[in-house]
Amino acid sequence: MWRKGRVGLPSSPPAGLTWVLVAGKKDLIDLPVLDESQLEEQFVRGSGPGGQATNTTNNCVVLKHIPSGLVVKCHQTRSVDINRKRAREIMQEKLDVYHKGAQSQILVKKKESETKKQEKRRKANENLERKRLFKAALVAEAQAKPGSDTV
Repeated sequence: MWRKGRVGLPSSPPAGLTWVLVAGKKDLIDLPVLDESQLEEQFVRGSGPGGQATNTTNNCVVLKHIPSGLVVKCHQTRSVDINRKRAREIMQEKLDVYHKGAQSQILVKKKESETKKQEKRRKANENLERKRLFKAALVAEAQAKPGSDTV
């Protein structure tokens, strides 16, 4: 199951937990495998917009990981099957953060994206300030030229 030499795979499985690579993500992330015997699943009525369709169907999935006590509630779609799948994906990510803490790849990627966003905003503000100063210099230059005064 564990192959050495592949990028992104640890050389040996971590103690106590089994990990799996999740497909469908941009970058492969090592996430813990969910043991169905450790999960408690309920179907409840969702909340939010939707009117009668929301009020009459139990398609909101509440998933509880018994050992850690983590709870995930998923009501993203009207389909129970899709909500069950997404709830498990969210639970895997939460368990990853729970076990790895600040070293979790999910938190690291989130911090990287926040810093990129801040850098982009800073550059945009610098560019706007440069444009404002350039326009002010043009106006000052036009006023300083003799013969451009009109009374």
